Amino acid sequence: MRLDKFLVECGIGSRSEVKKLISYGEILLEGTVCKDNNKNIDEKNSVVEYKGNRIIYKEFRYYKLYKIDGYITATEDKKERTVMELLPEWVNQKDLFPVGRLDKDTEGLLFFTNDGKLAHELTSPKKHVDKIYRVLLRDEIGEGEIQQLEAGVDIGGYITQPAKAEIVNSKEILLNIKEGKFHQVKKMLKAVGNEVIYLKRETFGKLTLEDMTPGEVREIEKSDVI
Repeated sequence: MRLDKFLVECGIGSRSEVKKLISYGEILLEGTVCKDNNKNIDEKNSVVEYKGNRIIYKEFRYYKLYKIDGYITATEDKKERTVMELLPEWVNQKDLFPVGRLDKDTEGLLFFTNDGKLAHELTSPKKHVDKIYRVLLRDEIGEGEIQQLEAGVDIGGYITQPAKAEIVNSKEILLNIKEGKFHQVKKMLKAVGNEVIYLKRETFGKLTLEDMTPGEVREIEKSDVI
């Protein structure tokens, strides 16, 4: 791989930006300044450094975010703040996208990758990936409503798949679903005569929030996901 392409792929900057860095002598190759944009390197083994740090090439990247309220799940938007703005500078955002979605006012676990194949596996209805939500409710909920949620409810011409629900207290439940329809959790609770006042996704497949704090981002491995 050419040196300039390697730097772009690693998120150091645009093609024009990395060419400037190379021409200014900012990039070290095997401990020596390299000013050749077209220098061919071994992206997996060559030692490339910038600002004293070695740049590690990763074809696919995986991150999890503890999303906070007020951001939409999109890579870009002309009017709203997006979850991409919550990612710190050290995250390589090249070709990165959120997998699945959380509503603007929903908090919790959100997964990002540039691995399209894995993203498809996680969001395909055939894969039945569990997603657990902590739901705070306007009204008290009883066993009758829980049974309805678990059996499947009509959310506007669509009957939800069987789910699992656990009562935490009279106005709080943990809801485990395998789908991701638009506003699904809110619509499910509306279908049983209640209303969601707070919603947080706590797990997505194997991923959990662990001890993360709101707004925190962690890089993870593929093995953490599947």
